[in-house]
Amino acid sequence: MKEKIKRIIDFAITLIAVVILAPVFLLIALLIKLDSNGPVLFVQKRLGKNSKPFKFLKFRTMIKNAQNMGLGLAVSKNDFRITKIGRFLREWTLDELPQLFNVLKGDMSLVGPRPLPQYQNQSAFSKELWQKRLLIKPGLICLVDIKGRGLVESWEKRLEYDIWYVDNWSLWLDFKILFLGFFAVLSRRGVYGEGGVNKPPEE
Repeated sequence: MKEKIKRIIDFAITLIAVVILAPVFLLIALLIKLDSNGPVLFVQKRLGKNSKPFKFLKFRTMIKNAQNMGLGLAVSKNDFRITKIGRFLREWTLDELPQLFNVLKGDMSLVGPRPLPQYQNQSAFSKELWQKRLLIKPGLICLVDIKGRGLVESWEKRLEYDIWYVDNWSLWLDFKILFLGFFAVLSRRGVYGEGGVNKPPEE
């Protein structure tokens, strides 16, 4: 019953947000096309609830084929692959806005563990904890966001936060994370990790 209520709340809040932010979506899309060659959206397969893959959406912030250049899957604050508009979008977390459509579709929730790409699977973590992490839908905002985002010292610690969320989930906790997560985004703290680099989990 609580999951159905969560889904209704997710859908209602997200639908209102999409309507209000429609002009922002159009403006960002135009700026991305004017700034560099390539699609407006970055689309990647990620794992959802019960390991079901889905198409994860973000505004493109890097040049085409960026994963085959420079740091590869890692990203640094001064990364040459990040476009001019992409740097602004990342700093203010506006690149994540298209995930509102993932929420509307039902692949994601407003709050939950962040979805990881299929290539970053359980080989980097405890299999038992990884499977527990996937018992619920991934989220647009997570507990890690209000604990420092990229500054959280290790992927193991991030996993601990995710599992704590799964074990202690409630509608009240979701509202609390949404509220605090909004201010965490505004603070721009932890957009990049320690040393100015975001690294994927080590295999």
